[in-house]
Amino acid sequence: MRRLIDSGQLPPRTALPPDRVLAGLLAVGRSTVVAAYDHLRQEGKLERHQGRGTWVAPAVLSGVRPAALTGSNPLFVNYLEPIEGVLSLACTAPAGVPPELTGAYQRAVARLPQVTGEGIGYHPLGHPELREGLAERYTRRGVPTTPEQILVTTGGQQALSLISQLFLAPGDEVLVQTPTYPGALELFRAAAAVLRTAPAGVDGWAAALAGSRPRLAYLNPTHHNPTGHTLSALARRRIVETAAAQGLPLIDDTVLNGLSFEDGEPPDLAAFARPGAVLTVGSMTKTVWGGVRTGWIRAAESDIGQLARIKALHDLGSPVLEQLAAVELLPHLDDIAARRGKELRRRHDLTCSLLTGLLPDWEFEPVRGGQCLWVRLPAGDASAFAQLALRHGVSLLPGTALDAGGGSTDRLRIPFTAPTAELREGLHRAAEAWTAYRRTGDTAPAAVHALVV
Repeated sequence: MRRLIDSGQLPPRTALPPDRVLAGLLAVGRSTVVAAYDHLRQEGKLERHQGRGTWVAPAVLSGVRPAALTGSNPLFVNYLEPIEGVLSLACTAPAGVPPELTGAYQRAVARLPQVTGEGIGYHPLGHPELREGLAERYTRRGVPTTPEQILVTTGGQQALSLISQLFLAPGDEVLVQTPTYPGALELFRAAAAVLRTAPAGVDGWAAALAGSRPRLAYLNPTHHNPTGHTLSALARRRIVETAAAQGLPLIDDTVLNGLSFEDGEPPDLAAFARPGAVLTVGSMTKTVWGGVRTGWIRAAESDIGQLARIKALHDLGSPVLEQLAAVELLPHLDDIAARRGKELRRRHDLTCSLLTGLLPDWEFEPVRGGQCLWVRLPAGDASAFAQLALRHGVSLLPGTALDAGGGSTDRLRIPFTAPTAELREGLHRAAEAWTAYRRTGDTAPAAVHALVV
C-alpha cells in the first residue's frame, strides 16, 4: 500500500477497503491489516476515523504527500528496520572491511594529541588536510581543483541533501534518470520538488530538457545504479553541453567510481564543463566500507561556502577522527577500489550463474562494474513478488522504488555485494519464492486490484 500511495496509483483521498475486507483479500488476520493501517496513518499516508472509514491522506504540495518526508522508500526500510531471519538482497553496501581501514584509524588516533592542540575541533568545511588531499586527487585526474572547492560531508547522502537544500524550493523541477538511485529521489521529494524523468541515454536527456526548465539535474553516469551502465566520454560531453546551453546545474554522483571490472573509466562530468557548472559528489562508502561516513562535494567556491553554512546548521562539521582516517586512506584508495572491483567481479559472475541456473526466465544483462544487476521478471508485479519473497526469508528491492515515473514494475535490483554464501542462499530463497508466486498466477494479488480499481 505504501508503494501504491507513493507511486500515485492510490491518489489522495482514495477510500480504502474496510479492515475485514482487505484481510480477506490478502488472506491475513484482521489485526495485521489494522496494524498496517495504523502504521501508515502514523507516517501521514492515511487518515482514519471510526465510522467514516480509511482513505489516502490529501496531498500537501504538487503531488507530494506528507509521507514523502518520512523516508518511506523500501530501501530505507531495509536499512533502518532489518528483519530477523531475512537475508537482504536489497542493499548495495559492500561487505567486509579492508585491512587498510584499521591501520588508517590507528594512525589517526595517534595523531589526536597533536590535532587537539590546533583548535576546538569544529571544521564546517572539513579538515584542511582532507580538503587538500581531495583537491590534489582531482587535479591529478585532470580536473584542476583547489581546497576551497571541496566541502567534506558525512557520506554521499548528506552531500546530496545539502545540495537539495541549497538549490531547491518547493515546486522546483529536478531532472533525473529513470531508473536511478532511490536515496536521491527521496531527498528531492523531501524538498517538495517535482521530479521529471529522462532515459539514461543522451538523446532522451536532450528531449527531456527541450520540454522543461528544471532547476537541477541528477546523474550517476559511472556504473549507474541500478543498471550498471557507464556513459561514454562523448555522451558525457554532449550532456554537459546540453545542460550548459540552459544554464542547468548538474549533480555528478561518483560514489561508484573505481569499481570497474576492467581498467579505465571516462572522466567525471566536471572535466567537460565550465567551472562551477557541475557539483561532483564523492564518498568512500562504496569503495571502502558503508560504515566510513566520509563524503564530499566538489563545486564552485561560492557554492561551497553556502553549502558549508547549511551543513554547520546541522552538525557544525563532520567528526575529525574519521576525517583524519580518510586522509590516511587517500593514498591507498585506488588500490582498495581495484581490489574491491576484482572481488565484485567474482561475485557478479557467481550471481549471473545462479540466476541463469535457478531462475532461467528472469532477464538481465551482465555489467562491467558497479554493484548490482537490473533484472526483469517475465510476468507479474515486482512489488507484489518482493512482499511474497519476504515470507521466504529474502528481501528484494522492486524497481518502482528507483523509478520516479512510476514504471519498472517488472524489475528488481539484485546486488552482488553480499558474501558468496549469502548470495547463494538468498537467490535460492528467491527461486523458491518465485515458484510459489507463479502458482498464484502472473498478476498482482487481488488486494492490489481492489485498491487501485
